[in-house]
Amino acid sequence: MKAKNKVRSTEVELKDKLVALNRVTKVTKGGRTFSFSAIVVVGDENGIVGHGLGKAKEVVEAIQKGVEDAKKNVVRIPIINGTVPHLQKGKYSGARVMLKPASHGTGVIAGGAMRAVLESAGITDILAKSQGSSNPHNVVKATMLALTEMRDAVTVARDRGVTLDKVFNG
Repeated sequence: MKAKNKVRSTEVELKDKLVALNRVTKVTKGGRTFSFSAIVVVGDENGIVGHGLGKAKEVVEAIQKGVEDAKKNVVRIPIINGTVPHLQKGKYSGARVMLKPASHGTGVIAGGAMRAVLESAGITDILAKSQGSSNPHNVVKATMLALTEMRDAVTVARDRGVTLDKVFNG
């Protein structure tokens, strides 16, 4: 992730969403030991989103740890009229995602782990497709990677050292 997109989580009011909760079993000589693993996404529904993983013996504690971890990985993403600026693909391990801008009124067309990330980010209209692995860990990371690589027109103009008119009119 790019350092310029990083945001301090103390500056904004973040809402958390639980993406997945796994019960993990460790078999020992004394019997089975259960613990929990929680994937959590936090966001202010206005262009700021982060993800985290928490592990603990209790469900509530695992979720709290996940929220704390997510607040450390918060980034700002560009949103234009409730959608993403351009088509973007992301890949993390076996999970591949495709994010495509949509017209107003389309809604969030995405499933499972992707939907949680996109809604937490504040995206209201998008066409998204998850391909390959459906492992929620990797889908969340692939979606976050695709979102952090998004660039709006102002950023593109600044990076190229040209005016906004030049970006659109070539």
